[in-house]
Amino acid sequence: MTSNSTDGFEWTKEEGLRKGVPTIGKIKPATNISSTNHVFDVVIVGAGYAALTAARDCTVSGLKVLLLEARDRIGGRSWSSNIGGYPFEMGGTWVNWGQPHVWREISRYNMRKELEISQDYSHGINQFSVNVAGKTSDMNHDEEDAIMESALKKFVNIDGQYGRLIMPYPHDEIHNPAALPFDKLTAADRLAQIGDTLSAQEYVCLKGFILLCSGATLDTMSFYEFLHWWALCGYTYGGCIEYLIKYKFRGGQSSFAINFWNEAISTNNLSYTFNCPITTVEDDGNKVVVTSDDGRQFKAARMICTIPLNVLNTVRFSPPLSIGKQRAANIGHLNQCTKVHAEVSNRDLRSWSAIDASSKLLYALGDGTTPSGNTHIVAFGANETHLEPEKDIAATTQVLKDLVDMDIERLVFHNWSDDKYAKGAWFFPGKEFVTVFSEELRARHGNVFFASSDWAVGWRSFIDGAIEEGTRGALDVMKDLSNSRSRRDLTKL
Repeated sequence: MTSNSTDGFEWTKEEGLRKGVPTIGKIKPATNISSTNHVFDVVIVGAGYAALTAARDCTVSGLKVLLLEARDRIGGRSWSSNIGGYPFEMGGTWVNWGQPHVWREISRYNMRKELEISQDYSHGINQFSVNVAGKTSDMNHDEEDAIMESALKKFVNIDGQYGRLIMPYPHDEIHNPAALPFDKLTAADRLAQIGDTLSAQEYVCLKGFILLCSGATLDTMSFYEFLHWWALCGYTYGGCIEYLIKYKFRGGQSSFAINFWNEAISTNNLSYTFNCPITTVEDDGNKVVVTSDDGRQFKAARMICTIPLNVLNTVRFSPPLSIGKQRAANIGHLNQCTKVHAEVSNRDLRSWSAIDASSKLLYALGDGTTPSGNTHIVAFGANETHLEPEKDIAATTQVLKDLVDMDIERLVFHNWSDDKYAKGAWFFPGKEFVTVFSEELRARHGNVFFASSDWAVGWRSFIDGAIEEGTRGALDVMKDLSNSRSRRDLTKL
């Protein structure tokens, strides 16, 4: 069943711009509790994949869990709308069986056959367009791949082995000392080192790709974090395509997330309240008291906080967070990506893609076919060329049409930069952030435990990283409660 969330925007020729789009991720009723007097085992703040994983694991283990979510839906920064029988991915989208935590859950919920390929080059014009200095060149995708692979290899080849020696274990939380100097570099710094080796086309394609990854600017984004992505993808451009932008759920991300929710609910150990932003977290040493923005108070022995990094400093903690956590929250991450979906009547664009690093939507590709037979185009912009579609639909449609001639029938999007519960898209840091703050961000704070894809060890900023963190947070809380209760039992002897 779909219901309209207050999140997201849809524009059509006939009806214009509307706020709020239908999704199977909206939870009704918005709460299942009638009193705030109960003391739960654990309160979980958030309802993205980290929170859903933690809630599922804790409730299945027998803990009494309260979940508080500011939005009216589950999924956090990874959710899908359902419009005309077609899912438009509003945030995180792609998954792969090489992402271990994701694949475990896909197998758990018997969704292995629910994946489909985003880019299908067997139908349509098989065209890649690249704009260099105001002139657009068209080529096929084999030629595109050759340019991208050549440029990326030059960018990451810091050790003669394309990063394999510097970052041999991308799932290791201990940073290789030999790699630390590279966290002093931005992408612009690295480009300056290799600039003379790049052709004009290689430079534009490389710039478009790395800005797509970071949603930031060349002058601010961490070269080290891009190396981490590259290592996770097997140190090849082909691996990047396979892991980052190829396989998605036929029914959308919300069709995946709802399984976590349903399993947790089925235990009868999950209480919840949506539309419930929080303002303060107080830990008296025995319990945690969480206060919502309308003054309600909720109590639990422990708390799992999955609040995104860029929003963490909007909540007051007592006792205050460590200096390291405060610094990290005040710095935040950089990603202010714009993601716009266009449903277009041009069926031949199913196999089209483009990079125009001078455009406000610098990377675009055919991403599916809607039930009406139209082509679904997804396009991305970065902070360097920031676009806010809901503020100027005419400008947004023109930016898309400047990439390629298209007849736009529908636009769908979520402005993550203007979302007060996200303040940006997926995590991507500046230099000297991950190596300085990631361990501190994972550390507990009294009875408060922290879990977020923003500081995962492996697929950081991805759905896999969120599940990794939710698993870790739940296990840490379960162990801590068990140890605490064992100690109390011993004192009674």
